[in-house]
Amino acid sequence: MLHLNQQQPSPDGGGGEGDEEAYKILVMDGPCISLLSPVLRVGDLRKHGVTLHLNIDKARQQVADAPAVYLVRPTPANADRIAADAAAGLYASFHVNFSTSVPRPVLDRLAAATAASRSAHRVARVADQYLDFVCLEDGLFSLAQPRAYVALNDPAAADSDITSLVEAVALGLFCVVATLGAVPIIRCARGGPAEMVAAALDARLRDHLLAKPNLFTEAASSAASSFQRPVLCLFDRNFELSVGIQHDWSYRPLVHDVLSFKLNKLKLPTEKYDLDDSDPFWVANSWSPFPKVAEEIEAQLAKYKQDVDEVNQRTGGGRDGVEFDGTDLIGNTKHLMNAVNSLPELTERKKMIDKHTNIATALLGHIKERSLDGYYECENDMLVNGTVDRNMLLSLLRGKGTKEDKLRLAVTYLLSFEAPPASELEQVEAALRESEVDMSAFQYVKRIKSLNTQFAAASSTASRSNIVDWAEKLYGQSISAVTAGVKNLLSDGRQLALTRTVEALMEGKPNPEVDNYLLFDPRAPRSGTGGQFRGPFREAIVFMIGGGNYIEYRSLVELGQRSQPSKHVIYGATEILNGVEFIQQLAELGQKAGLGGGSSNLPPQ
Repeated sequence: MLHLNQQQPSPDGGGGEGDEEAYKILVMDGPCISLLSPVLRVGDLRKHGVTLHLNIDKARQQVADAPAVYLVRPTPANADRIAADAAAGLYASFHVNFSTSVPRPVLDRLAAATAASRSAHRVARVADQYLDFVCLEDGLFSLAQPRAYVALNDPAAADSDITSLVEAVALGLFCVVATLGAVPIIRCARGGPAEMVAAALDARLRDHLLAKPNLFTEAASSAASSFQRPVLCLFDRNFELSVGIQHDWSYRPLVHDVLSFKLNKLKLPTEKYDLDDSDPFWVANSWSPFPKVAEEIEAQLAKYKQDVDEVNQRTGGGRDGVEFDGTDLIGNTKHLMNAVNSLPELTERKKMIDKHTNIATALLGHIKERSLDGYYECENDMLVNGTVDRNMLLSLLRGKGTKEDKLRLAVTYLLSFEAPPASELEQVEAALRESEVDMSAFQYVKRIKSLNTQFAAASSTASRSNIVDWAEKLYGQSISAVTAGVKNLLSDGRQLALTRTVEALMEGKPNPEVDNYLLFDPRAPRSGTGGQFRGPFREAIVFMIGGGNYIEYRSLVELGQRSQPSKHVIYGATEILNGVEFIQQLAELGQKAGLGGGSSNLPPQ
């Protein structure tokens, strides 16, 4: 796209050098800027001949002799802006790239406007790029669709809103599989948003595959004959709630939870840092527990000081009282050359050590101020061992920590035990009120749990359907999704339910946990369910509707690494959330359902 979609050099392209070296201007809208920023830096853009990158919504000056590459979402407003730019002759030629498939009315609008202003000849090309997702690293992506969890679980949501959100998620996933160049086999649990998205994506892929050639034919011809299709596993956030809420103790989830870390960029009060694959320390240590990271920073600093001393000694010349007699001139020159060559590498290392020292110091401040190690330890005991130290739990709820920390701990407590003792539950609620925490998220999860319990207890279909009717009236249409996850709502053991299920789906062997999962194969004829490929799979795309997090990502990365032979797992979500952001969405749903209760976060009169 940056090389004008590999167009042949134009005759006036300047001495036959082609467009590779021709400078060009890149114009993007806000969402496309966040789509590009984790993948390409300004320096990378320069390598591809981009001298200016501009926001389509800001006033821009004319550069009449330069071609412009546009990367924008296909909206009527963007079409109007491009048409206005063409009419004003801002650039020599316009290479328009839409981030996803452009609706016919938007295309017609652009055509009509450029025809009316007689500027259509300036538009060299219009292309659908199917890039409408944010690729944070090789195995992690986000559709940047905020608050999907609230939208899908809101009891007052209109059917049309839910349908358009489901379509948007399906289109985002279509972009992902089109970029991978592989038509996946889709698996999901019955009922709820996951099945709706699976059906919408299946329909979209089927329609697309009718056309020849299509986005997948080129990929298929270039792929090796041993190519195997991936499995796309779709999940709804209610499948396992606790992971979205819990505190974590490893470096990356901690940075994401406690500091403002978005699109691989971290903002500290005085500094801004990139944290991605280009930082070797981050790559090596981002999944280590925080104390281990602190040790590693110390070790790197000691090694750096030792290397600097070594260089100083080598280039010290006559410092040690040895006369410089010129006989070893070549040897000394060699030392000097080595020292000069090692300087850039040493400077880079020092920068990296300083960066992670600053980040670790900022984290440590939060950990001490909020006793985050206590929260992690208490939650981990509940989720992994199924035990709770009541005194520790209550002292955390009454002690240090933000109101969100306390709420997250209390909700984790709710989700860790099927039937917590009433007296203990009352004490937890009283401690929350004492700390003036808004109870709506807590009450909301409590209600989901009680619905689940009644649903599970109702054995006969008649009473079960009554409960569903009642629950749907009370609670909106997502009850099937909520109840589908009843057994996973309560965590078991170290391994996340998500990872266990993905492993079972990739193995493709009969397994009671996944036998009732639906299978969609967009390449298979619509009729007949026989003969569908159920695995084993070497590659999986795991997608969480309603928000993902780094804890699940780590668990899936480990699954890929420990499998023999190793498997490749890509993780994606409607958005990547930390515990505070997710608990806020639960609180919002609690308020919408009128479950405020308890105390608000207002100070007492």
